[in-house]
Amino acid sequence: MKISVIILNYNVQHFLEQCILSVQSALKNLDAEIIVIDNNSQDESCLMVKNRFPGILLVENKENVGFSKANNQAVKLAKGEYVCILNPDTAVSESTFKKCLDYADSCLNMGILGVHLMDGTGNFLPESKRNIPTPWISLLKLMGFNSKYYASHLSELESGDVEVLVGAFMFVKRDIYNEVGGFDEDYFMYGEDIDFSYKIAKAGYQNKYFGGIQTLHYKGESTQKDKVYFDRFFGAMGIFYKKHFKPNLFLKIAVSLGVKLAKIVRQTSKRDNNSVTYIPENAYVFTENFSLYRSLSEKMDIKLTTASKSLFDDGALKNCLFIFDVCYMPYSQIFSVMKKLKNRNNQFRICPPHCNFILGSDRSDEKGSVIVF
Repeated sequence: MKISVIILNYNVQHFLEQCILSVQSALKNLDAEIIVIDNNSQDESCLMVKNRFPGILLVENKENVGFSKANNQAVKLAKGEYVCILNPDTAVSESTFKKCLDYADSCLNMGILGVHLMDGTGNFLPESKRNIPTPWISLLKLMGFNSKYYASHLSELESGDVEVLVGAFMFVKRDIYNEVGGFDEDYFMYGEDIDFSYKIAKAGYQNKYFGGIQTLHYKGESTQKDKVYFDRFFGAMGIFYKKHFKPNLFLKIAVSLGVKLAKIVRQTSKRDNNSVTYIPENAYVFTENFSLYRSLSEKMDIKLTTASKSLFDDGALKNCLFIFDVCYMPYSQIFSVMKKLKNRNNQFRICPPHCNFILGSDRSDEKGSVIVF
């Protein structure tokens, strides 16, 4: 078997359903499997997988064991030469895994392969490619100064060597995964992708970023940005430094103070965030399915107009809501449209194939929108 795609889920039923459907499409004509491991979700995620995807291996944990341990569990069951660690709040384009295999075959000594991640607004997520967050680099970032935290030597569309890739999408040979011991289970959530990238680099492999593959990552969907989030996020940094860097009293004090300051600033900015939510002036549905259009029209508070792809020839589109039926427009085209029309107060929603809901997110740091009809 060539590829095992591993999706760790926690309480994001509808996003998981879209993720699986997009992965299935991208795995056509490839010898591959999908493994869903669930960390004791309280929604109907597992029931949905059993009913709609009975051929998929589903592992149901009886407690939330965290990101590292759950993914390690799944990799032990995987049969593929390559494994792809994938977040449930993602959607991949139809050629993603074929391109990953072709790129991997062209690279000598490749470690992890990461891709271009975009959020629900069509904007690039800079954490798609990062440098090793040394204590000094991280301290500068925490204090708000420009630093080398992100791998800016490559543009978002270029490809090349990077040090750290994000856990939302990691494509790696299973043998290499096992060689370095997988994800470090001292991390419950956050930081494990940095640690894993660093371990693979220290083992003599070169991590790669491939800007030619675009993947949608809603990002904020699996995480509630509360006190527990901040404690886990910044606590993971402490674990990483303790494991991989020599202790230094001055730096330890400086980083500790920087972390405390950053927690206060981020939590305060979260409370004080009064960003404007734009009300669309026009709303377009891209579908050939009249039943879908009628159901959406009955559910939505805004008047919907059906449109064809030729509408995108108008480069001045702004203040619009776009609803895409994946049965009419494949993910690759949807992603291109989102990139083209980003930052114009446009909103994007997707109806996965043969589903009774639409998904979207207008900010990368908040939970997204699910409308069931």
